[in-house]
Amino acid sequence: MRTLTASLILTALCAATACRPQSPHYAIAHTFPVEGDGGWDYLVADEINGRLFVSHGTQVNVIDEATGTSLGVIPDTKGVHGIALADDIGKGFISCGKDSSVVVFNIRGLTFADRVKVTGANPDAILYDAFTQRVFTFNGRSSNATVIDANTNAVLGTIALEGKPEFAVSDGAGKIYVNIEDKSLICEIDPMKMTVLANWPIAPGVEPSGLALDNATHRLFSVCDNQLMVVVDAQSGMVITTLPIGESVDGAAFDPATKRVFSSNGDGTLTVVQESDGDKFTVLENVVTQKNARTCTLDHRTHHIFLSTADRGPAPAATPENPKPRPSIKPGSFVVLDVEEMK
Repeated sequence: MRTLTASLILTALCAATACRPQSPHYAIAHTFPVEGDGGWDYLVADEINGRLFVSHGTQVNVIDEATGTSLGVIPDTKGVHGIALADDIGKGFISCGKDSSVVVFNIRGLTFADRVKVTGANPDAILYDAFTQRVFTFNGRSSNATVIDANTNAVLGTIALEGKPEFAVSDGAGKIYVNIEDKSLICEIDPMKMTVLANWPIAPGVEPSGLALDNATHRLFSVCDNQLMVVVDAQSGMVITTLPIGESVDGAAFDPATKRVFSSNGDGTLTVVQESDGDKFTVLENVVTQKNARTCTLDHRTHHIFLSTADRGPAPAATPENPKPRPSIKPGSFVVLDVEEMK
């Protein structure tokens, strides 16, 4: 056998290194300041128009995804939690926890259209299901879901749930899945019949919040308070595997183009998980974001992930009415973080 010269060895090593797949690296590309000092919950990407709808105190801020420029405000959304966009009918829906209502608005002009009273208390997560053209509010204080006709804004019915619902996803083909936080379950719903089909335990996951879905492999990704992402078969309800994530999670997203799952954690990290197939998953990295950035949305067109957060100060004094008050928000500190993969 001939002996390789030093130059040939070096060439071979360089070629091998070049061919080796590189690990992705995500980072904050932009930080967009947003006016106002109220609290926040969900945000959602309007992929068609390149906008972000951001829950913020008693209003929803609408900003340009690329520049962070303010494009408008939807006011009078008391205790706002989530925003659902029905692009096919040009309407948006906002869940308002404090007055147990849904604000309906026109997507194009951001103008108020209607206010619908829900059939439960404290609507939190909200979902538009294009398959049925119905809106579902998941009411945290009454453990049920209100079903609204997205075209007429009429309430169609109420679905009793096993416990406190959190985030929900639709498969776009007749199934909705929602996390049941206090019972550590995933609930499967038939959106047309407005009935519960199954309740699946997700142990060892505890207190799930954010939820994402890969429709191609039928995998649900439920992020839990005990620093676990639980992967569940959306057809059988079987737990496939678990992966470690950061602390104080509240949001999750899945990018079908890259087959990556994202978990937004209040400890100031974004956990990135790679799906190799329906049974194999790997934590790629924990991206440094900002403390309290617990909720996220993904623009499938640009593959950017957006998170909202603010700096917090000391908590106010406890009262009998509010024995565990949240820490105050530092004025002028509310921002939206734009995270992307660095090429």
